[in-house]
This record gives sequence, structure tokens and C-alpha cells, in this order.
Amino acid sequence: MNPREKIIESFELRRPPGLVPTFELEFQLSEELFGEETLRREHLADVGNGRRTELLKRNAELLLRIAGELDYSIVPNTHWLDRDDQIKTFEYLRELAGDTYMFAVFADGTQSIPDGSNMVDLVAMVSERRDEYLESLSRRVEETIDHTLPIIEAGAEVVFMCADYCFNDGPFFSPTMFREFVTPFLKRQIDAFREAGAYTVKHTDGDIMPILDQLVECRPTVIHSLDPMAGVDIKEVKERYGDTVCLMGNVNCAYLQTGPDDKMVESAMYCLEHGGAGVGGYVYSTSNCVFKGVPLDRYLRMLPIREKFLVE
Repeated sequence: MNPREKIIESFELRRPPGLVPTFELEFQLSEELFGEETLRREHLADVGNGRRTELLKRNAELLLRIAGELDYSIVPNTHWLDRDDQIKTFEYLRELAGDTYMFAVFADGTQSIPDGSNMVDLVAMVSERRDEYLESLSRRVEETIDHTLPIIEAGAEVVFMCADYCFNDGPFFSPTMFREFVTPFLKRQIDAFREAGAYTVKHTDGDIMPILDQLVECRPTVIHSLDPMAGVDIKEVKERYGDTVCLMGNVNCAYLQTGPDDKMVESAMYCLEHGGAGVGGYVYSTSNCVFKGVPLDRYLRMLPIREKFLVE
């Protein structure tokens, strides 16, 4: 099986032969790995068509080098580009690699935890102008769907939905409020992406346990990040929902960044033992992403731990 085929097996709640498939929401260490930075939209500001094409093609080659070196099943970091540049990148990736890897888009119009600049305004709207707020949520999700469908049509097979709902001690909205202000809109979004033919990955950090049943009810293909720093136990989630939804993540980012190494290995082994075992699918990854500040050598030690759980 090639990397794309392997991760599809996991998405479909089967265990592919060989190594558990792996991927990270973002891989921010391309300079450390290959001495080059992957493109972001700001790098292409005011760049003309000829030079732009050259840069996008070179970036596509770099993205494939990263995916190949790290055994990723999905090409990373394409979401850092504007929509048209991302679609062009899919074309170049397909020319270079055929159907070896999946391509992804990041899109989520649901309500995430507000930041300090708008939290008071949001609370006031929820309590004083509920109908207006619900209308704004509906409009935002529809705009997100409309923006994303052309990218799916252009080749994105996976949609990562990265609105964060939870702190380490629980969700921003109570489960009852989450039922009103998030769940129906998340379901609408997932239904639209699934109908367009894409797999869906719902990412949120924090303690998701009080709303986990609602997340699963919305029928995402995958739930990420299963945050161990918020007390989310992949073993418990697997036992409850392993036959319903694929799991991704749970390797403790704090141990990956600062150690100690034995704790990082212990966390990785626990994820592989309980996430990858038995019924259902699992994608091996950290509980967030491989961000700047993570020592590359430690991440490169994390990846081969999968070899202890080979399936013939």
C-alpha cells in the first residue's frame, strides 16, 4: 500500500498492514530538516505570475521531500497558501507524485474559544441577541462551505476543521450551550464536506470529554488531538468510540518539546498500544503539531517507535 491507501484504511476504521500511518497538522521544521522554509501566503505577496509559478513548483517539490522523509500520508503545509495557490500546488503535486499522497484543506466556520478582544462581546450577544448570534453562526458556516468546496473539487480529500472548543479544564460552552451553538453547525459543515467526497478531521485541543458524544454524533471521520495535557485518555476514547470514529494524536507535545525522553517514549507507546490496537482506526501524531521549538532529533526519535507495532 502507498501512504494514501494506508491512511484511507485507518479512516475507514481498519488497521492497514505495516506501520501505523502518520501525519502532523503542521510541520514547522522544514528549515531544520532540509534547510528550506515552506511557502506561506505572505511570501507570495506582490509576486508576479512567472516567478509565482516557479516558487510554487519548487515548494511542491519540498513538500513531497518532507512527506517522503517523514512517511506522511498527507502532504503537509499546503493550507499556508491562499486558495488559488493551494489549488495550483495540488496540480503540481499530482504531476510529481500521482496518487501517492492525500491533499488537505483547513476550514472551520464553527465557533471557537473567543480571544480576549471579543470574549465580552460574544457573551453579550449570546445572552442578549441570541437569534442574531445564531444567524451569524449559520452565515459563517455557509461561507466556509462555499469557500472550501472548490478546493475539494480541485483535489483536497481531507478537510481539517481546527476551531478549538475546550480549555484544559473543559469546554468554553457548557454541553447544553454547545448543543445549541456548535453541534448543529458542525454537523452541517461535516455533512457538506462528506457529500462533496472529503474525509473530515475535527481538531480541538483541551478537555473534550464533556462534549465528546456530541463531536462523535456529528460524524467526523477523525477526531484530533485527544489532548493528554487536558487529561484525555486515548484508551477510554477508543473503548467508547473506536468502532465509530478514527482517532489521531495524543502523543504528549510537552514531552516531545522538552522531554524527558523516557516520558515521550512512554506517551508514544501508550498511544500506539491503545489507539492502534483492536477495532477501529488510528493515525499516529502529536497532540498538536510539530511546531517551532520542538527539537527535530526528538521528533525523529518519535517516528520509529511505530516499528514496535508492525502489522504483517
